Amino acid sequence: MNNSRQDKEIETPEELAARIIPEMSDLLLLSRALTHRSYLNEHPEALEDNERLEFLGDAVLDFVVGAWLYNRFPEMPEGDLTRMRSALVHTEQLADFARELGLGNAMRLGKGEIQSKGFARSGLLCDTFEALIGAIYLDMDIAGVRNFIDPFLIKASEDILLNHKDEDPKSKLQEWAQGKGYQAPLYTTRSISGPDHSKLFEVDVYINGNICGSGTGSSKQAATKMAAAQAIKKLQISD
Repeated sequence: MNNSRQDKEIETPEELAARIIPEMSDLLLLSRALTHRSYLNEHPEALEDNERLEFLGDAVLDFVVGAWLYNRFPEMPEGDLTRMRSALVHTEQLADFARELGLGNAMRLGKGEIQSKGFARSGLLCDTFEALIGAIYLDMDIAGVRNFIDPFLIKASEDILLNHKDEDPKSKLQEWAQGKGYQAPLYTTRSISGPDHSKLFEVDVYINGNICGSGTGSSKQAATKMAAAQAIKKLQISD
């Protein structure tokens, strides 16, 4: 993706629809899905930002991905299905889907977000992808969402299974600590920075009083998960 995007390079909703989902008929919905609240603050003529569509898309994704996994892996137990769904709808995974679609060049952002490269940030890309799914659902119903996202799920699920991305590093680290007779890992938030809509969390994990890993993320949960994964690597914990 172009990390030096300028206003003149913004892809229009019409151009985006023609490129990724020509079946979509309501381009006003698509335009809303691409509109961040920072853009709305600077362009009062825009009627609504994408936060409500993001809320809807999040719920639709949970259902569609859960149903897809249920049918795709008929022998997979419930616990594994839950972990797979979590991996498929995780912020970074949805942001990767958005990058694959080139949504960053179509996002309507305020000047501050453009200058801080919000179009390349995982949190905003994830939110925009969820809003896009919400818009597709309203325009084309569940069948339209399924047809749109199926190729992404096939490719991503294969990668997740091949590289064990569905494993929970926090659970793995806790099991290791308990096996060694230590107390449960302690996660502490070192810092929180950035504006309310785009915060960055830094988290450290301690075991037996020693810092074993650190992580950053757009949510405390994501930073904690990264810290646990780093600790597993540092401590050379194997399966």
